[in-house]
Amino acid sequence: MVVFAGQGDARRSMFLLWRAEQPARPRRTPAPGPRPGLSVDAIVTAAIAVADEDGMAALSMRAVGERLGRTAMALYTYVPGKSELLDLMYDAVHAELPTEYAGAGDWRAALTDWAHDTLAFHLRHPWVLQVSQARPVLGPHEYAALDTLVRLLNRTGLDAALLRRLVGTLSHFLRGCAGTVAEARQAAAETGEPDEEWWYARSALLGEVAPDFADRYPGLSAMERASAPQPAPAAPGDEAMPYLEREARETFTVGLGVLLDGIDAAIRSAADR
Repeated sequence: MVVFAGQGDARRSMFLLWRAEQPARPRRTPAPGPRPGLSVDAIVTAAIAVADEDGMAALSMRAVGERLGRTAMALYTYVPGKSELLDLMYDAVHAELPTEYAGAGDWRAALTDWAHDTLAFHLRHPWVLQVSQARPVLGPHEYAALDTLVRLLNRTGLDAALLRRLVGTLSHFLRGCAGTVAEARQAAAETGEPDEEWWYARSALLGEVAPDFADRYPGLSAMERASAPQPAPAAPGDEAMPYLEREARETFTVGLGVLLDGIDAAIRSAADR
C-alpha cells in the first residue's frame, strides 16, 4: 500500500504544517459538564496513535474521532480531511528525530548514529514507510530531518553535487532496510507461521521441484555453498526476534558499513585530485 502525500488542499495543508494559520474555533453549544477542547495537535496525536497501533489501513477520520471521544464531523473544523491529516501526521513524527550529533570531526560515527536513529524511528512508525517519497510533505520537521543529514554529510568535505546524491542513496537504503525489518515483524504475526518453519517447509522442496537448481542458478548456488546463511546472533533480550528480522538487521549493519566505506573512498579520491 503506497500513499501519496499532498493530496488535499495545498494552501490549507501548507498553512497547517507551518502553523501560519490557526483554524477557526468551532461554534457549538458545549455539552453539559467539562469537556476538553479539540486542537490540531490533539487530532494529529490521536491519528498517529491509530496508525502506530493498527496500521495505515485503519486510519480514518472516524477512527480518530472515536479515539478522541468525538464524531468525525467534529474534526473537520480543525483539519479539512484525511489527506491533510496524513501530511500533518507524517511531518509531526519527524520531530522525534535528533537534529544534532556530537563529534564535529568524526563524520563516520555521526552518520552511523544517524542511521541507527533513523532505522529505529521507522520501526516505531512503520506506516511512515507507506508514504511515497515521490512527493514530499514539505513540512518543517521533514525539512529539519533532511537538513540534519545534509549537515552531517557536509563534514566529509565532498562537493554539493555528490552530497545531493548521497542524501538520496542513504535515505533509500534506510527506508529499504526499515521496510524489510517491519515486514519481517508483520509476516509471522499475520500468517501465524514462524520464519524458520516457512523457510524450511519451502526450501526443503526445492530439491524435488528443481533437481537442477544448482545448474540453473550457478552464481547463487556457489555463494550459498561458500557462505551458508546463518541466523545473525541475537543480542541479549532479542532471542525472540524473528529470524528474518535478525537477518535484515545484519544486512543493515553490513550495508551501512559498505556505504560509509564508499564515502571514505570518495573523500580520498577528492583529496588526490
